[in-house]
Amino acid sequence: MPDRAEVIDELLDDRSYHIEFNGHLTNHAKHAVVALAGLGVPAGEIKAYYDAYAKLTSYGFGLEPPRPDRLHITERNWRAHLGRRTGFWSYCDFFDRQEQALGLDEVLRRYVPELLPGWTGAFTHATIHLGWALDAGHRWMAIEGLAYLAFSYATCHPERARPPGPDDGETPVESLLRLAGVWDERRDELVHWVAATLADTSPVEDGRIHPELLRSGLQFRIARTLSEGHPLFYDTPGWTRDDDWEPLYYAVTLLYLSRPGDFVLLHLITSLHALEQIALRLPDDQRRRAAVSFWIGLLGTVFSGGDFPRRDKLAALHRLFSAAVDDGPRGREWDTIVGRAVIEEEEHNPKLVHVLRQVWRRSGRRSLYRVAAGQFTATPELPPSFDEPPAA
Repeated sequence: MPDRAEVIDELLDDRSYHIEFNGHLTNHAKHAVVALAGLGVPAGEIKAYYDAYAKLTSYGFGLEPPRPDRLHITERNWRAHLGRRTGFWSYCDFFDRQEQALGLDEVLRRYVPELLPGWTGAFTHATIHLGWALDAGHRWMAIEGLAYLAFSYATCHPERARPPGPDDGETPVESLLRLAGVWDERRDELVHWVAATLADTSPVEDGRIHPELLRSGLQFRIARTLSEGHPLFYDTPGWTRDDDWEPLYYAVTLLYLSRPGDFVLLHLITSLHALEQIALRLPDDQRRRAAVSFWIGLLGTVFSGGDFPRRDKLAALHRLFSAAVDDGPRGREWDTIVGRAVIEEEEHNPKLVHVLRQVWRRSGRRSLYRVAAGQFTATPELPPSFDEPPAA
């Protein structure tokens, strides 16, 4: 009988299903495998979850078989098909060949810097696929992640960013509070800017944004907001030059606790974990560019909802949690949180718990992470656009 590691490896190596289903919905099965394995779930239960998810996801659809394509991706043309939502398996073949020739570390150094500006594509799930594969140490899943980044690419335009000032000593949470204050002061103006930006669908009509994203609604809003861009996105904070990612986790988790259970904000936590795993494999300058891309993508994602948490609420949460750490009895509450997570059908919840428990441990047991880990999300209802067939 195969041992636990062999079962997990076989699941992560499985090529029976396409990376998406019903148009643009992401196949999360392997993300769940990594999370459940990290939470200590037995191999048989992980496989049972994987098989059940393949038959019927929480959206009410099953996974789909691979979609063959006729592209032949090469070193000469790999950039030409970025974001066209075609050729996933051809991109897999390309990155597979490159990895065999160069090794995974060199493939990451060579291709990720050009792919990472599109990290919010597929609602951050391509980034999650790659980053969580690296966390799990699984080669084929990493190949899929690179291919998915190419397939779903939608840039956040980090080239527009202005360099940090020499005296910029903000922390990530201070940057967050500053932006929240701007929203408080200019809320009507910014709400109007978002509404006007999203009302303009010409980037879909002229081919700059794939029509399947318009069917999604959410992915269109994020891609359109980042495509248009706002000057507030590009004031690069000085902390993007730092190597310590925990203060950024703190800010993003505080943002999540301002709207506990928010499906969109949860993805900023799980994708931050992925982006950190990717950045650790990059040279120092590229690692810092990854932090800049994350900040721009975070702002574009939050802005795209036409709102921003109020500064007074974020500040109150910061006062509550900035110095709070868990003693022994509080730490034992993780057993209950993990127990709840591993029986959840909505796989985003064990992913949330898996990430935040790791950050809790490395941060000196900051209470914020334990509290946020227990704030589960629900599978969102699909928009009426799903009554129509996927875009070609």
